[in-house]
Amino acid sequence: MTQNPQTSIHTDLLQKTAYSILFSISFAHLINDLIQAIIPSIYPILKESYSLSFTQIGLITFAFQFTASILQPFVGYYTDKHPKPFSQIYGMVFSLAGIISISFADDFYWIVISVMLIGIGSAIFHPESARISNMASGGKRGLAQSIFQVGGNFGTALGPLLVALIVVPHSQKYILWFVIAAVIGLGILSKIAFWYKEHLQLRNYSKGIALENNLSKKQVNFAISVLLIVIFSKFFYSASLSSYYTFYLINKFNLSIQNAQYHMFIYLIAYALGTILGGPLGDRIGRKYVIWFSVFGAFPFALLLPYVNLFWTDVLMIVIGIIISSAFPAIIVYAQELLPKKIGMVSGLFYGYAFGMGALGSALLGILADHTSIQYVYTICSYLPLIGIICYFLPNLKKGF
Repeated sequence: MTQNPQTSIHTDLLQKTAYSILFSISFAHLINDLIQAIIPSIYPILKESYSLSFTQIGLITFAFQFTASILQPFVGYYTDKHPKPFSQIYGMVFSLAGIISISFADDFYWIVISVMLIGIGSAIFHPESARISNMASGGKRGLAQSIFQVGGNFGTALGPLLVALIVVPHSQKYILWFVIAAVIGLGILSKIAFWYKEHLQLRNYSKGIALENNLSKKQVNFAISVLLIVIFSKFFYSASLSSYYTFYLINKFNLSIQNAQYHMFIYLIAYALGTILGGPLGDRIGRKYVIWFSVFGAFPFALLLPYVNLFWTDVLMIVIGIIISSAFPAIIVYAQELLPKKIGMVSGLFYGYAFGMGALGSALLGILADHTSIQYVYTICSYLPLIGIICYFLPNLKKGF
């Protein structure tokens, strides 16, 4: 049977890797996560200005990340059935409102409301962005997910640096400068939205068939459970690094807030570099092995971290950042391949669960820090990557999936 030439053209377009869209959505991710990174970066300022406890700092993180996490699976589930090409624009508007609000917030409850607005924006952004990167991948799903996620990592890395340069020397109201980033993000997301709308029409025309894996429903459910345990380990540990690392440096090495932010930037850049490696390596050698190494492989370095000087702290944080960050692109694509007909829902579930574990980790570790010390928190958390050994039980997906 001869294939319709027009259908063939549409199929070719769907199978082609759209690098311009991948880098655009990656840059939008940079802006989204740059805005998110403002929150932990201003913790020392907020703590000093409003006499907040570590418990309150943990609750602020919990409010932000819980808002982001609880909404994401529902956003993904809904958009699987009813794709909304312009939804990301609405998400950026929420984030913009959060930036403006937190610039003027002058008490704990106002701060909580502000970070929740940013959390809602993030919840809307991530599931649809993961779907777009999958659509634009041309089959190179690991590479596409790495390109998408590295934008977010660089945004997270730039946040503390820009806060140190712009906000710390002046005042909290200088956070308003980040409104410029949100406006740029709105422009980029508008361009992506029109591509997404057109691509959905092409996909409907071509009647593309979702890929299937060779696993039973029981095996899929077991693999999802293992991945969720791995994310618990990874993001609980990451919470100690993202929310409390500047306090750890200030407390242990007597650094200023500004100097501590520069050391935080070193770790976050390493984290971004690891993300670049994780997706393509998963495409080449198998996602199971990347996930296993990137979580369990960080264990010996995490174990050493609480006992070294400032120079070796930076060295170990670079190694830990590169290793542990390579997991998430592989985890997301592996999960998408487990449930290929529910890309939005599974992406929202895993992004949301990751945010949720970060939220829970930040809240509990803040309480622990108040009752013990920051250094004790880092000693306890250094054992968390050991849980990554459970990755041994992940099934291998069929070759070429």
